[in-house]
Amino acid sequence: MPGAAPHVEPHAHADANTLLIDQPVRSGQSVVFERGDITILGSVASGAEVMAGGSVHVYGTLRGRAIAGLAGNANARIFCSKLQAELLSIDGVYQTADDMPARILGKPVQAWLENDQMKISVLE
Repeated sequence: MPGAAPHVEPHAHADANTLLIDQPVRSGQSVVFERGDITILGSVASGAEVMAGGSVHVYGTLRGRAIAGLAGNANARIFCSKLQAELLSIDGVYQTADDMPARILGKPVQAWLENDQMKISVLE
């Protein structure tokens, strides 16, 4: 299908609740795993997206879009080693890069929902 984002297939390992991607996610690629968490051992490029039914873990720089809590999981979280994201979303609540405080950019962070509002804190 022309114009469709390619899905990441090689080097992906899934068990019942977790998808492990042991390579970077490149611009234009889309990783979708509705059954649970996604862990990426690498960076997520600008223009790439990662969507999980559970939490998203990025052991690298998150420059693209991370969407956690598909299908109503408000307890999902997003973790990354270095935040430069275009968009973070948990259970439909989102923040764009323009809404993120400068003090957290470039830092290791976690994002979660509290009273239907996204909270982002630096991991120390």
